[in-house]
Amino acid sequence: MKRILSGLVLLFFIFACKPDYTPEQMEYISTIKKHRSATDEYMENNSNSPFNFKGKVEFHPLNYFDVDPEFKFSSKLYVHNKKDTIAIYGTKGEKRTSVRYGYVQFSFRNQDYKLNVYQSNSRNGNIYYSIWFTDKTTNELTYGVGRYLDFDISDNPDYIYDIDFNMAYNPYCAYSKEYSCAIPTKDDYLDLAVTAGEKKFHD
Repeated sequence: MKRILSGLVLLFFIFACKPDYTPEQMEYISTIKKHRSATDEYMENNSNSPFNFKGKVEFHPLNYFDVDPEFKFSSKLYVHNKKDTIAIYGTKGEKRTSVRYGYVQFSFRNQDYKLNVYQSNSRNGNIYYSIWFTDKTTNELTYGVGRYLDFDISDNPDYIYDIDFNMAYNPYCAYSKEYSCAIPTKDDYLDLAVTAGEKKFHD
């Protein structure tokens, strides 16, 4: 009888604590889960993935926090009038340069935060934009170097961007020592626990 009562109490707490998401949020959660499944399929099977391209690395599904719509934000891009070129270091110690192009900002639980947006050149000369960050989960629950967010620039200066931490991912060096990735600077630290996106791959 005690076991039955204990089980009922546990079920009560599980369902009582389950977030009451709207249909739109449930659809969003489903979209993120499908993206994660597609990422796993690419990482495991594509010849260009970090698990296959520079020597075979043992694969297991990537680790994630549960999808949390609370960690999706919107912001304009605030472009700096003076764009400073700064030194960025890779995980193998090499010095790189990148332009601090601008920033996005968001509010979370009555606190304001901002994320730098960097402009860099790829090896083939193409310009690309990046967001990378560390936070209170770094080196505990998440990769010790930091995590990245994709950022595609719009021609519209009033464009509103999604800043979705559920899409935060590890750079390739998190899976294989054959890769080097940019290390976020002290100015890229968020003083909160971003419990969204990808966790550590290696325990």
